[in-house]
Amino acid sequence: MDDPLLKYPFYVKACELFDYMLDDSELLQKDYRAREIVRQLVRSTGSISANIEEGYGRGTRKEFIYFLTVSCGPARETRGWYVRSKRFLSSDMIAIRIAQLDEIISLLVSSIKSLKQKGAGE
Repeated sequence: MDDPLLKYPFYVKACELFDYMLDDSELLQKDYRAREIVRQLVRSTGSISANIEEGYGRGTRKEFIYFLTVSCGPARETRGWYVRSKRFLSSDMIAIRIAQLDEIISLLVSSIKSLKQKGAGE
């Protein structure tokens, strides 16, 4: 069975980002100083897609919009953790992750706006 959430690019990209972060965490784990960053990245990156899933699962537009808004918080937090990883990850890798997060945030914000406008017309 196909998950209906897969029609939302922000969700697909958030799930992909989680997989990339797991790869990144293997690099970060090599330095004892970065282990706390790994814990924070696992938590915040996972929270992006988890909030989207919870909001969709609530079954109402209002709840979905709310949880999409909540997802923007851990997306910004994840972005910050990548910025703080500059001693442990390459600048190219950090730039790629930040671009991915900026895209997710942009997609979330535009979807929130669109869903609010559709709801206002009903």
